[in-house]
Amino acid sequence: MSDTPSAAPLRNPYEFQADEVTEPPRKLGGILRQIGPGLILSASIVGSGELIATTTLGAEVGYIALWIIMLSCIIKPAVQSEFGRYVIATGQTGGEGLNQVPGPRFGGVNWVVWAWAIMTFLTFFQIGAMFGGVAWVLNRVIPVIPINAWVIVLLGVSLAILLGGAYGRIEKLATIKVCLFTMLTFLCAIIMMRQPDSFSWADLQAGFAFDLPKDGLITAIAVFGITGVGASELFMYPYWCVEKGYARYAGKSDGSPGWQARARGWIRVMNVDILASMVIYCVATAAFYMLGAGVLNRAGLVPKGMDMIPVLSNMYTQTLGQWSLPLFYVGAIATLYGTIFAATAGNCRAFADMAGLLGAFKRDDYARRVVYRNRFIWMALIVPVVFFFVFQSPINMVKAGGVAQAAMLPILAIGALYLRHKRLPGSVAPNLLSTVLLWIAALTIIVVVGYSLGREALVALLR
Repeated sequence: MSDTPSAAPLRNPYEFQADEVTEPPRKLGGILRQIGPGLILSASIVGSGELIATTTLGAEVGYIALWIIMLSCIIKPAVQSEFGRYVIATGQTGGEGLNQVPGPRFGGVNWVVWAWAIMTFLTFFQIGAMFGGVAWVLNRVIPVIPINAWVIVLLGVSLAILLGGAYGRIEKLATIKVCLFTMLTFLCAIIMMRQPDSFSWADLQAGFAFDLPKDGLITAIAVFGITGVGASELFMYPYWCVEKGYARYAGKSDGSPGWQARARGWIRVMNVDILASMVIYCVATAAFYMLGAGVLNRAGLVPKGMDMIPVLSNMYTQTLGQWSLPLFYVGAIATLYGTIFAATAGNCRAFADMAGLLGAFKRDDYARRVVYRNRFIWMALIVPVVFFFVFQSPINMVKAGGVAQAAMLPILAIGALYLRHKRLPGSVAPNLLSTVLLWIAALTIIVVVGYSLGREALVALLR
């Protein structure tokens, strides 16, 4: 996607520049040329959540939990949109906005940002699982190099890609990754739907009966946390909006009619970006889940441990034929590795911003921000690799990160409500319908996550 208007190297994307103020596109073609942050999120989303957690849930419980993953995909963009609206209207980052939520503070940073940092550390288990998954596939292609050695190679490649990587590089790689695997998996799901042994319309109807699975509930909680826009993606999306330029193009808020029109125009572009990415990951998520339920569950196959990739490959080989195994391997590499770089790139921008909030550098010192971003890239890649070497259980590692993200979702939902009603300039506030949808999304997230985690905790206590 176009990254125009262009910015000179090392210009601070977190500061307004008068020469970057730009009228928003009005026609659909122009709007589509300005989307991009959502594609990066899609690259992060269509990874461990879809390929591993979603298919594992389908393999464990069949079609019964289909409604959970679709609700997860559809409900969260209302919260995502509110965070994007806030950064366009104020020019602040998502971390700066959420740092204003009332509550305990430690070192000048409030409890919401600290909760995000703890959650993100736990999601390093997911990243470690993806390192293991990609390394396993590469080991099948070149067996002479052991899995652990491949993990080290991937670590080196990731550092080379991400260190000093600006927004444009991340967006281009994300776009390639999203296109490579999503449509092929969708094709597999369509073919499977034509196989009576794997799919029936009664199965689909059962998937929307709003029943909770008795077995696999912890997987369902993890899936709700990481499918669609997970807590990690909700937190990082505002950073991609800032680096894409939506806030800078609108200009610094001065309350003038011209600024209001530009801000609302770029908010409209941002909402199209969210809608486009939602369509992509909804299609991918539904396809992965249905393949897990229709192929793996019917065959009695549930991914476990280092057998994860060979078990998942049955989704392709049992629908397209054995010839498709190399395609699955290529897609698995693209999907899992794409998530490694997209999630790491976003998380490290947020960690660098948190360092700024803690006083490590001044907001206008972009060179120091990049230094801290690169330091966090090292941490955010080495720690997951260590986790993989220690635990060697990709499925459980993904579940651990997913439950952490699920627990964070209600906090972010409350934060979005606070920013909407207490901090957002009234001149660019959403209309009544958007506000109602935000409240519905927030309450749904709080109820679903609260009930699911509470039920699991009660079961654990009664054992």
